[in-house]
Amino acid sequence: MKNKTHFTLKAGYFLGCLFTTSCSYYLNGSDFAPVKEKAQARLSIKEGVELDKVTKSPPETREQALPKFNERDVKTEKKLDSSKESVEFTLATVRALALENNLDLKIAEIDPKISATQVSEEEAKFDDLIFAKAKYGRKDTPKQNMDVVTFTPTGGSSLLKNETDKLTAIEQLTQVLDMEAGIVIPLRTGAKVTLSSPFDEKKQFKGVPSTQYQNALRFSVSQPLLRDGGIDTNVAGIRIAKYEQQIIDVKTRLQSIRVLASVERAYWAIYMAWGELDVRRQQYENASDNLVMVKKRVANGLTAAVEINRAEIGVAERRESLITANTTLKIRQRQLKLLLNDTNLTLDSQTLIIPKTTPTLLHFEFDRNELIQKALAGRLELLELELKLAADLTKIDYLKNQTLPLFMLDYNYGSLGRDTGSFDGAFNQAIDGNYSDWSVGMRVEIPLSNELRKSKLERAVQERLQRLSTQQLRELTVKREIYDALDTTEQNWQRILAARQNVILAGLNYDAELKQFREGLRTMTEVLETLTRWVTRNCAKFGQFLIIKCL
Repeated sequence: MKNKTHFTLKAGYFLGCLFTTSCSYYLNGSDFAPVKEKAQARLSIKEGVELDKVTKSPPETREQALPKFNERDVKTEKKLDSSKESVEFTLATVRALALENNLDLKIAEIDPKISATQVSEEEAKFDDLIFAKAKYGRKDTPKQNMDVVTFTPTGGSSLLKNETDKLTAIEQLTQVLDMEAGIVIPLRTGAKVTLSSPFDEKKQFKGVPSTQYQNALRFSVSQPLLRDGGIDTNVAGIRIAKYEQQIIDVKTRLQSIRVLASVERAYWAIYMAWGELDVRRQQYENASDNLVMVKKRVANGLTAAVEINRAEIGVAERRESLITANTTLKIRQRQLKLLLNDTNLTLDSQTLIIPKTTPTLLHFEFDRNELIQKALAGRLELLELELKLAADLTKIDYLKNQTLPLFMLDYNYGSLGRDTGSFDGAFNQAIDGNYSDWSVGMRVEIPLSNELRKSKLERAVQERLQRLSTQQLRELTVKREIYDALDTTEQNWQRILAARQNVILAGLNYDAELKQFREGLRTMTEVLETLTRWVTRNCAKFGQFLIIKCL
């Protein structure tokens, strides 16, 4: 009678805990306080289960169950400082750590800097160019025969009239110093303007000695009128580079969102792993209590001895599930540590991460059409495609211009100066503008087939058409994802409500099966199967919560 009363109180305790746990999930989330207390030590299972660290049962129940189940000694580990062995993280904390330390984000943060250099490269094509050059030469030439000429005298003189003779160049020693400095200014219209000042010094020492200084102020402009002409054509590279820079910025933002989503999934996966470990521990304790009860009933002759073997098998199976749940927790902890990349939480550290933020499960009713419109307007994948389409349009316009003939208009003007005394005199004469030369010309290049440029244009057009089709497909994909997420969210909310009821009913069913076992109407195998269904439904509750949280 005493045992029966004790069992009834224990069953009521478990059902009460189960109902309280289910309600807490519905209202404010599971309470991790019992788990946090046990997280101060490592939950490693080597040769046996460290029940003194992972169980909630009173000490006397464990001491009775463990020696009967496994005669081997259970190795224990020294209890370490809780401040070093466990750390509580809120969801906001793991988000901040991920944004600060995540390696994927650090890699992605370099891409905007690279794209900025590409914009600078395109803009540098319009940088002004200052140039200067100098050349010194010395010629010491012998006599040389030159052209045959006929003299036609003017001014009435007939001394050399119609005489034919051959000219001879005398020995000469000449030193020449040529110098030039100027600036080249590329314009965004495609023109190239050059301002320069060439000057030279020429000295002759043999024959007729002389010195001559020449200077000029020159201006020239070359403007393409068809191909490569116009501002839009010449700044196309800059516009495309800026579109690419915006695309990289969008990708970086998208990568940040994906990292945060991965961190949140890993966070709630740890939350679920702690909950599953707690459930598996309760399952193991119930199986251990059943083993103790069966042995007492066999000793009193109330139950067949074969039930002891069945109860021991049940304890062994639950022990395996407990070990698996413990390993799952370690793996999920390691995944979150990888995403956080914190120096104090290395992958091989034994520090346990304990979720401090608990879920608040609420039922939301969404306006499906409004949600679709917001998704189409705000999804970064669609924005990325829009920027690529804009870049494609700029590229097509540029390639259309490249199919035109090359038609260049060139103009040159120079103000000349000469002096026999110094550079100053030649320079002053050039400034006076008494002597000048100028020229204007045109240059035309027309390819015979022009297939190269036409092929490039056709490829750009086809790529844009392909991207337009991709945009339509992506918009449909976004709509489908939203509809699927809404339906899945509603489904899992209903599953959570159903799971709460199933957990309660499974607990009542387990209590009823256990009573019938005491009356000899059920075997221990059937009781353990009921216990398994109860735990499965309890674990499903964690899984459904995680699915909703990660949508």
